[in-house]
Amino acid sequence: MTKNLIIIVLLVALTGFAPNRDKPGLRLWYEQPAGRWEETLPLGNGRIGMMPDGGIEKETLVLNDITLWSGSVQDADNLDAAKYLPEIRQLLFEGKNDQAQELVYKTFVCKGAGSRNGPKVPYGSFELLGNLHIDYQYPSGNAALTKYCRQLSLDDATANVSFIADGVTYTREYFAAFDHDVLVIRLHASKKGNLNFKVGIDRPQVFETILEGDELLMKGQLDNGVDGKGMKYNARVKVKLSGSGKVAGNDNRIEVSDAGEAFIFISATTDFNDPAFESKCQALLQKASNEKYAATKAAHTKAYHQYFDRMHLRLNPDPAKDAIPTNLRLTDFADNPSDNGLVELYFQYGRYLLISSSRPGFLPPNLQGLWANTINTPWNGDYHLNINVQMNHWPAEITNLAELHQPLIQLTQNMVEPGSRTAKTFYNANGWVAHMMTNIWGFTAPGEHPSWGATNTGGTWLCAHLWEHYDYNRDRQYLQQIYPVLKGSAEFFLDVLVAEPKHGWLVTAPTTSPENAFFMPGTKKAVNICMGSTMDNQLVREIFTNVITASEVLGIDTELRGKLKNAVTKLPPNRIGSDGRLMEWLEEYEEAEPRHRHVSHLYGLHPGNQITLRGTPELAEAARKTLEVRGDGGTGWSRAWKINFWARLGDGNRAYMLLRNLLSPTFDSGMNYTNRGGTYPNLFCAHPPFQIDGNFGGCAGIAEMFLQSHSGVIELLPALPDAMPIGSFDGMRVRGGAEVSVAWAGGKLTSATLKAVTGNTFKVRVPEGVQATFTKGKKETVNPRISEGVAEITLQAGETVTMRIKN
Repeated sequence: MTKNLIIIVLLVALTGFAPNRDKPGLRLWYEQPAGRWEETLPLGNGRIGMMPDGGIEKETLVLNDITLWSGSVQDADNLDAAKYLPEIRQLLFEGKNDQAQELVYKTFVCKGAGSRNGPKVPYGSFELLGNLHIDYQYPSGNAALTKYCRQLSLDDATANVSFIADGVTYTREYFAAFDHDVLVIRLHASKKGNLNFKVGIDRPQVFETILEGDELLMKGQLDNGVDGKGMKYNARVKVKLSGSGKVAGNDNRIEVSDAGEAFIFISATTDFNDPAFESKCQALLQKASNEKYAATKAAHTKAYHQYFDRMHLRLNPDPAKDAIPTNLRLTDFADNPSDNGLVELYFQYGRYLLISSSRPGFLPPNLQGLWANTINTPWNGDYHLNINVQMNHWPAEITNLAELHQPLIQLTQNMVEPGSRTAKTFYNANGWVAHMMTNIWGFTAPGEHPSWGATNTGGTWLCAHLWEHYDYNRDRQYLQQIYPVLKGSAEFFLDVLVAEPKHGWLVTAPTTSPENAFFMPGTKKAVNICMGSTMDNQLVREIFTNVITASEVLGIDTELRGKLKNAVTKLPPNRIGSDGRLMEWLEEYEEAEPRHRHVSHLYGLHPGNQITLRGTPELAEAARKTLEVRGDGGTGWSRAWKINFWARLGDGNRAYMLLRNLLSPTFDSGMNYTNRGGTYPNLFCAHPPFQIDGNFGGCAGIAEMFLQSHSGVIELLPALPDAMPIGSFDGMRVRGGAEVSVAWAGGKLTSATLKAVTGNTFKVRVPEGVQATFTKGKKETVNPRISEGVAEITLQAGETVTMRIKN
């Protein structure tokens, strides 16, 4: 037996755990239990999740099920709204936006209580499932502990706690099983008989806990906002021992005494689209608890790796930084931003969070992903359609997690039917529409407050993600599947666009520029309602263009295609104001809040592609000036968006500065719309409070620094910061259907490999002033056509070409 193997065997014997296979750079770790929820560590398999706080004598684990919502399907379409539409539009045509707004506020809103009235209205709210409580007893009666360590491994999606108390080493391991679909906890004491604890489960309201044999059952029915009979749920808890010890049930708790090792299994289901949820809950628990722990964990790890291992990012990190606890490392980064390892960690944490909160066949991550710790989740934990749920999915394609787009695609498809009713009721229009927010019940009406709720391009922005999935994968069968959704959105705007009187442009009316306001000319009266906001114009142009392209690919709808091509020419162009900035509205209004968190009129820069450095340099410069005035602060997700903007503008150093701003340490969990955004100790993004979109937007922004393909040309290292002179990545994806791997040194590209996922001709920009050689496969030298610095490379699916650079 070798020396290393002897050490491993001894470690397993003493602690019950083999050494973590995770790389030091792929973990969050801390030297104390979590003192608040924003310090706990998120685990999830896309459907269910938990967040353990790692407490010593009392531990709480917040449990979640992504389908657990109060509320219900409702008719929120205001039948009286449409008759006021002509009057609202006429007031807008006359420049009387303030009067139009008053009328919109009175008439053009949803019917009923709306969305801002807590969980006991039909709109509903995403709610926590419950809290699992574990009370530990130690031989001496108190835990005088040393060597405490709490960590989350991104490498295998497990959390761990270890410490020594009274001479006994205690270890805990937690994971949300990707394969077995249950939550699993392993507790171990290095000395037999020293593991003693009690387990209970509850939630703030609407629950009943029952001891059924050796299982705890928590069940209940949430409020639907009508008669109280809303969604039903089950959660079951079972404890299994390995070796000595006793398990007993008492007072609706499970008690374990004199054990050395114990396993806790938690299963949870709801009746959302699942009438057999109760039997399913029991079956999942039974299967997992009957299998060996090692097999359950191995299956979990394998299933997780199928997603996580698809791409890697290496930024030449300093190994010494990995020895700093994550909360202290975050604080240190604010003063000394030379920690590329933290950037690498944050990027992979974003991918980890998406893998953990999105699962094909279920629901997309909401404002808090999968994780909430309250009944009254901030902003209902719903789906905001004026950027937030879309930002949640920005990393999906580029970071090689394309399947995780599927829940958002399905949610969008499910909105077509209710959105068609809303289109008829409010606008007397064909097609379908969704406004500023939605829920799992298919809400598509305007919000109850038009300043934020009147935006009518929410569904169109969702359609951009349906198209994005096609653009990255080029699956014709999928395009046929989503075409009716895209077409319906385009048909809605063909019907509702009206010619404004000054230029005759086709515009949306009424609408807003989310969620910004302007002053009426010559006054300080703030108004939100307008016509033809720049973001609307960009989104409408995009959906028309995408439907035109889709109809050509599929060879259908020639007549519709002609109408769309004609309408595109009549849309307002992106315009530059007298101050050199991109105009946000049809008129040069004065912003009520010049540093507003939303920068919606730059949609065409990112995530859209109507403003590009090379294609529209004047507009790109106007976008730059817009960002300068907007500033580098804002809420967490706003800072994340600005990383992407600056990356698209080719300014890696400014993008990196915004990343630093996003990673500013914060502890503020109260609702704040000003410049208080940042990052909590567990690396959750702070709006504040917690919103997960900033994590996903930050992850996507880092990717945009290294790889872009939105302009039709693959740009390698388009916004590389000076702080990252050496690095590499593999497995990132580009539009057209390919994976890309890149290496660089001294701030310059050294090699790049393109692997075709689908057969296509790819355009790759070659750095100026270098010698580039191209090799197909392992040996075949090729000489692609190069025009104006762009190489055209034709590949069949599975083929690769490598470009090597001699600087």
